[in-house]
Amino acid sequence: MAGAKFFSVFFLILNLISVLPPLTLSFSPDHPTDRQILVLLDDLSLKSSHSLFFTTLQSRGFNLEFKLADDPSIAVKRYGQYLYDALILFTPSADRFGGSLNLEGVLDFVDSGHDLILAADSNASDLIRNIAAECGVDFDEDPSAMVIDHTGYAVSETEGDHTLIASDDFIQSDVILGSSKIEAPVLFKGIGHSLNPENSLVMLKSLFSTCAVVLKVLSASSSAYSANPTSKLSNPPSLTGTAISLVSVVQARNNARIMISGSLDMFSNRLFRSGVQKSGSLNKYKKSGNEQFVTELSKWVFHERGHLKAGNLKHNKVGETEEPAIYRINDDLEFSVEVFEWSGTSWVPYVANDVQVQFYMMSPYVLRTLSTNQKGLYHTSFKVPDVYGVFQFKVEYQRLGYTTVSLSKQMTGFFIFSIVYLYNK
Repeated sequence: MAGAKFFSVFFLILNLISVLPPLTLSFSPDHPTDRQILVLLDDLSLKSSHSLFFTTLQSRGFNLEFKLADDPSIAVKRYGQYLYDALILFTPSADRFGGSLNLEGVLDFVDSGHDLILAADSNASDLIRNIAAECGVDFDEDPSAMVIDHTGYAVSETEGDHTLIASDDFIQSDVILGSSKIEAPVLFKGIGHSLNPENSLVMLKSLFSTCAVVLKVLSASSSAYSANPTSKLSNPPSLTGTAISLVSVVQARNNARIMISGSLDMFSNRLFRSGVQKSGSLNKYKKSGNEQFVTELSKWVFHERGHLKAGNLKHNKVGETEEPAIYRINDDLEFSVEVFEWSGTSWVPYVANDVQVQFYMMSPYVLRTLSTNQKGLYHTSFKVPDVYGVFQFKVEYQRLGYTTVSLSKQMTGFFIFSIVYLYNK
């Protein structure tokens, strides 16, 4: 009876094993950069007035398809498959999109892991505002408001209303903006926004809505405020100082990336080529920082930088090379995994000192920071804990500006061994 009971339980365990999750890796194609990009425009004249920005993308190998926002042929998906890798919305005044694209379609596009650049201005429609709000970005509710800065404005021949801002308050992140310092201020004319992480992405699916990061990459100065530039202030501005974000980015748990700008002019040839001098500064620049800023940020948005892949997870007993069917308590084991970063043209070793592995059952029993050989290989060794059960090797890596690495491999040996051990005894 005992033997029959043992074998019935053993085969039950084997059946359970057959439905256990397999090895899962952080998904990353051989070439992670977006190649097919749909560009929607309010006016076809934007193709020429913003041609320098589009040319920088095309020179990096991207294929751009231009359509007017109300084009009835617009479709981002056919037969269940997405036709594009990324979407650029230069459509501030669009009340609706043509074809089959709508608010939910844009959100589903990003929720499926695709990337988005959205540029607004003082004519921003409810549609554009709602897309931004679903991404955790709230534009000023006053439709007549623009960002004004009487201290940090761009010097020009005419006094103006100080809505052309010269901002140099960049996020300090090489992975997002590149390692070359942006010397000249960025010229910005448009509307400000605030970040609302509590409400960000709440209507999107769980893959997108969990662990999304919303960051300011270009901020207004402490003297800035958001108001109607043509009328006197009757009430305190709702957005003031460095709380005003001019350009923000979002990275979701599914590694989709979003850039939201309150200025479409920021991408224009005119501001790309314009000289700049910030009020109160003696420094005059022959060319604004716009082209460098937008180019470097677009590299991040389109995964030319900060994109990781992990794989080749291996484990074995110390002194052996083959992966065993089971481990026993107090065995000494070795673990390794490879992590690489996309350089824009090829995969190169990712080097960091904060990659960890968990030996996990309900909660981590072992947590180890991995050593690296500087060539993409991360490794460690440890003793199997004195606990029976089904364990996993888990690598969950999140670092600002980088795609999330999520990798695991389940071990069934402990579970089988514990059943055999108990019934043999």
